[in-house]
Amino acid sequence: MKHEPVDDKDLYAGLIRLHILYHAAQEPIFGLGIIEELARHGYKLSAGTLYPLLHGLEQKGYLRSHEERNGRWSRKVYRATPLGRKALEAAKEKVRELFGELFEDMAETHQVRRSR
Repeated sequence: MKHEPVDDKDLYAGLIRLHILYHAAQEPIFGLGIIEELARHGYKLSAGTLYPLLHGLEQKGYLRSHEERNGRWSRKVYRATPLGRKALEAAKEKVRELFGELFEDMAETHQVRRSR
């Protein structure tokens, strides 16, 4: 049976949304800044991928945006809303539980390999 390659974007999309929400809860964020932040973690997102994620989080009420102007340029800046902060806290618990199980399993597998 042939396996198709995993589309990493689909697999990691939820984690990327949580990472965006995390940073927006810490401080105001903007598109290019978050693209650079995600790149530091190995995620290469284009503006065409990022902005729909930001807009989706805003439509769900997790982020709020406003325009910042500085002379000739302006940019849209996002902050987490109270709903976004609440969702982030709930997600942290779920991620801790799910990933705790994932890493426990990996540690057990690693331990079994070492004991052979």
